[in-house]
Amino acid sequence: MRMLRWMCGKTRLDRISNEVIRHQVGMAPVEDKLREARLRWFGHVRRRDVDAPVRRCKRITVIGGSRGRGRPRKNWKEVIRQDLGLLTLTEDMALDRNLWRTRIRVAG
Repeated sequence: MRMLRWMCGKTRLDRISNEVIRHQVGMAPVEDKLREARLRWFGHVRRRDVDAPVRRCKRITVIGGSRGRGRPRKNWKEVIRQDLGLLTLTEDMALDRNLWRTRIRVAG
C-alpha cells in the first residue's frame, strides 16, 4: 500500500484512507486477490490425476502429537469451502478450466 500511495503522490499525512486510494486506482482489495490465488491453485489441483502427488497430499492425515489448547486452526479444506460458498461455486466447476477462470477472476 505504501508503494501505491507513493505512486499517487499521497502520504498518510494527507489522511486519505487506503480504500479511497485503491478505488481511485481501480485495484481490488488484498483479500479478494488472495482468495483468487487460493481458488486458482485449488482448480489446478482438482484437475490433476487422482494419483498425482499433489492430490495424494490432500488426503494425508498427521498422526501423533498432542492437540494444542484452544480452537483448532483452520485447515486448507475449510478455507476453500468458505471461498467456494462466498462465490457460490462448486468443486466440480473447477474441472472446466475456462468456466473456473471466469468465475474466480477479480478485477484489478
